[in-house]
Amino acid sequence: MAADRSQEAGVKRTVIRSVAALIGMFAFAFALVPLYDVFCRITGLNGKVDTTAKAIIHEEVDQSRYITVQFITRGSAGLPWQMSVETRQMRVHPGQTAEVDFTFTNNSHQDTWGRAVPSVSPSSATTHLRKVSCFCFQEQQLQGDERLTIPLIFQLARDLPEEINTITLVYTLYPVQRIALNPVNYNNAVGDSI
Repeated sequence: MAADRSQEAGVKRTVIRSVAALIGMFAFAFALVPLYDVFCRITGLNGKVDTTAKAIIHEEVDQSRYITVQFITRGSAGLPWQMSVETRQMRVHPGQTAEVDFTFTNNSHQDTWGRAVPSVSPSSATTHLRKVSCFCFQEQQLQGDERLTIPLIFQLARDLPEEINTITLVYTLYPVQRIALNPVNYNNAVGDSI
């Protein structure tokens, strides 16, 4: 009889520990994506970039060094937009502010929302790229068959590591499901983000 009670207590302990481990694993898996995003944003790992406007820092431009900045655009399934960039590549001095135009075209007859998500390569350059104005700061709405050109204004920090000679900035378009009750035009949105 004492052996049965001991065995029941052991089974009960095992069940409680198993359920606690299962809950812990579920909580860890649930928190993993937000924690990873925060970690990447802080460290610049995996090319994650901050999605808030930065102020231009007035520092002396390093005229002795050029950095090649490449721009790549990609679409995604479910969004009938085409995104193109005026200049695929430019040479910029560290400390210099530069501007390049991106054009978005809605190839459907319906109003749609989308967002351009950036990534930077090499990831160590992420913390040295200051975006002053970028369409990636907010979702964009395009009317059916609309074409919109929006500038990206950025600055490379003067303390960019010497081993970095080329930075690749990739923008991938993603659809956004949204019902526009009170659409905001681009000029108002840009004015708020600068």
